[in-house]
Amino acid sequence: MTCCTSEIRIEDPRNHPTETVLALRDALSQGATIIADPKRRGFYEVHGESVVYYIRVSPVNGNVLLLATWPNEPETELTRKAAAPGSFY
Repeated sequence: MTCCTSEIRIEDPRNHPTETVLALRDALSQGATIIADPKRRGFYEVHGESVVYYIRVSPVNGNVLLLATWPNEPETELTRKAAAPGSFY
């Protein structure tokens, strides 16, 4: 499925539900938090209200490729400690 607006074109090779693609478009349009993947150029996490979207932005045409989604769970004290350098959880 491909979804587009005048500014954002989203390609969905994994056939996520239409609602997911539209929610990604809304998140991008409304200024969701976007975090670059430090290991892969052009790959990003888009943090929506309840879902995180993993995307790639084409350097050639700017299209957004929706690759994966997972629940956006709020960070807890335990997960902060587990992610801290030197922790042994």
